[in-house]
Amino acid sequence: MSGIPRRTLVKGAGVIALTAAAGSFAPATAVASPAGTPLSAARKKAPTSANGWTLEEEANHVSTVWTRPVPGTGLEVDVRIGDVEAILLHVVRRYHYEVEQLNRVDLAGWQRIGGLEKGRPESNLASGTAVRIRPGAGASGSLFPLQVLTVRDILADCEGVVRWGGDDSPVDESLFYVDRGPDDASVRGLADRLRLAEATPGQGAGVAVDVLAPSRRERAKKLVKEQRAG
Repeated sequence: MSGIPRRTLVKGAGVIALTAAAGSFAPATAVASPAGTPLSAARKKAPTSANGWTLEEEANHVSTVWTRPVPGTGLEVDVRIGDVEAILLHVVRRYHYEVEQLNRVDLAGWQRIGGLEKGRPESNLASGTAVRIRPGAGASGSLFPLQVLTVRDILADCEGVVRWGGDDSPVDESLFYVDRGPDDASVRGLADRLRLAEATPGQGAGVAVDVLAPSRRERAKKLVKEQRAG
């Protein structure tokens, strides 16, 4: 046997084994994604309704859509909670108070995309960002002229964030929907304004307004032109 002591050989073998073991636990080198490829591209984009909001498969369970009461009306509707809720409930309340008193069968909200035409405004129902008022009465001419003027005033009150299916092709006068995407600051701005109005005496839905006042009519006419042009 060589002159190397046995203890030295054993110690050396132990060091080699530890070094090999440590190497097996060393973190692997990170592999960068190809240049110019965003990380989000690797994720499957969630399906959306026509206005860009994420579709929901169900309401009231693991969802952004819940059944919400419509204050002062005795009604309730499945709608996207938060800012969209504040906006659409305002529309429903003003319609109930100023256009026509609604019963439970006159109001419908969220429904699954399977029963809707994808890519069209009615698909917004599946994201909880639309409601139908008087479902089945969607044909042109379903409202009297003064009722149409009031609907126009409600839309103007919503500053263009809400669109009426009566201005779409094909026409659906029962449909009202958020016409802005989820990242549009005007959605939060309008919702905040409406919430403040509801908390302020003498303001908000239910307060009598003159929809024939020149300033209100001019505002409504301007919005009609803008939305139809868009």
